[in-house]
Amino acid sequence: MITGVMHHYVAARAELDAAGSPFHTTTEVVRGIPLKVFAASPPNMRVVWEGTAPFADLEYLVYEDEHYTYAEIQSQVRALAHHLVAQGVRPGDRVALAMRNYPEWVTAYWAGVSIGAAVVGMNAWWTAPEMEYALNDSEPKVLIADDERLERLRHMPAQRPMHVIAVRSDKAPLQWADVVANDPGTLPDAVIDPDDDACIFYTSGTTGFPKGAQLTHRGSVHNILNVFAMTVAAQMAEAKAIAAGDLPTPATPPPAAPAQSVFMASTPLFHVTANNCVMQPATVSGGKVVLMYKWDPGRALALIEREGVTNFSGVPTMSRELLLHPDWATRNTSSIIGMGGGGAALQPDLVGKIAGALQKGEQRGQPNTGYGMTETCGIITATAAKIFIEKPASCGPVVPTLDWKLVDEDGNDLPNGPDTVGVLCVRGAVVIKGYLNRPESTHDAIRDGWLNTGDIARVDTDGFVFIVDRAKDMVNRGGENVFCSEVETAIYHHDAVAEAAVFGIPDERLGEDVAAVIVLRPGATLTQDELAHFLAANIAKHKIPGTVWFRTEPIPRNASGKFLKRELRKELTGS
Repeated sequence: MITGVMHHYVAARAELDAAGSPFHTTTEVVRGIPLKVFAASPPNMRVVWEGTAPFADLEYLVYEDEHYTYAEIQSQVRALAHHLVAQGVRPGDRVALAMRNYPEWVTAYWAGVSIGAAVVGMNAWWTAPEMEYALNDSEPKVLIADDERLERLRHMPAQRPMHVIAVRSDKAPLQWADVVANDPGTLPDAVIDPDDDACIFYTSGTTGFPKGAQLTHRGSVHNILNVFAMTVAAQMAEAKAIAAGDLPTPATPPPAAPAQSVFMASTPLFHVTANNCVMQPATVSGGKVVLMYKWDPGRALALIEREGVTNFSGVPTMSRELLLHPDWATRNTSSIIGMGGGGAALQPDLVGKIAGALQKGEQRGQPNTGYGMTETCGIITATAAKIFIEKPASCGPVVPTLDWKLVDEDGNDLPNGPDTVGVLCVRGAVVIKGYLNRPESTHDAIRDGWLNTGDIARVDTDGFVFIVDRAKDMVNRGGENVFCSEVETAIYHHDAVAEAAVFGIPDERLGEDVAAVIVLRPGATLTQDELAHFLAANIAKHKIPGTVWFRTEPIPRNASGKFLKRELRKELTGS
């Protein structure tokens, strides 16, 4: 039943979708399929970047103690774009980025998409073999990498010809500073179709290899507008509810809006959470983006205080660590308006704790979250403020440019209803074109435009989505998706292993951690430390099981021969 603020939220969504609104939606045939799109959306990400021209004098990027204005980064983008073109990069070619959350990542992203190149975001945690796989799969013409990633590159077999630019490193002959020193004043010409690839982000693979998701310009643009639409709808609903007397009028007027919004991007830019859902909306609105060398809650609190951060976005673990850190009580966090993020479900208790922590005295901060996937260029649902507090177990309603349905395990449509539970499928402008070089994987995941999320959900009468379980054999470790079969594949390379079953177990800090049950070959010996050392050469650290159980009996299986992982987890952890 729609009551209170929910009633006003539905009205706000309808108002935003009215003709003449910047968030008015219509239907357009895209790649042969009728999809919901924003009628007034920019055609590509180059136009989005060109829209930052009026912000030239504003601060744009803060990295630790470094500060850059929009004008400085705009100059670097133009210089790098011309350099890439001079190296033969044309629309449709690829430029790979392998580095920490440095300002150079942001600059290189905008330079790449502005000339029609697809930016390949390489996971900075990858080992040399994982990097090698992605480079061979994506075949970039240019690699822009930092010192740590270039060191790993040295230990790979001979690579295909690739122009390399070194960032904060002397391991390559061409240095970043030399490339961006000569600004010609304009961007190179480029013809970019809305359905050209803007970015390739790799997702963990069910077959032991990551898949390169092809995020289009159309999808990236629409994700930005979805983020704005959902934010504005929540704000409008609250204002309407207060005006109607359905919410109490604040005892004191809200503080004046800051002159500039300041966003902290605490998660890696090679994920849609930080890149598409934080950096890009911040850029469009003339905001400032605060980057860190690595996650540290004490350092984050210092930067929040120093820079006046208004919006903190990270995985739930990060918000919890901020609230529990001893410096929370002494640092000035009154600038924070929104706190939460995505990458994993924000636990209901954390929703209330964020609201309580941000609503003391004259503070008006609110919790927020988004549920999404690489395959949707960002968010599928979003919720914030009072509507989030009213439904803390929900990840919010579906964004304006997505249709949704629930299907059974055989792919048959299920009837809508608050008691219906099924696999959530979505269709719209933000769904990726497919997986690079993987037509079979694309067909399995996307059929007639419908993306199978692999998440089991229910949708209540207000249209709010509740994630019940996951159909995919996957662990969400602190916002990083780890496919169990990928870890199992790596484990099976050890000669001592006869059987291996990998699954997720509850973890208070991370939400889930990776665990494994292993049966050794007769006469073989292996310890958890030895296994971890072996795996470290082939898979990223966050994929290595934190808990390992060794057993002498075969792992139980079902009639089709699959390991009974849920039963194992319940037996070993009680959950």
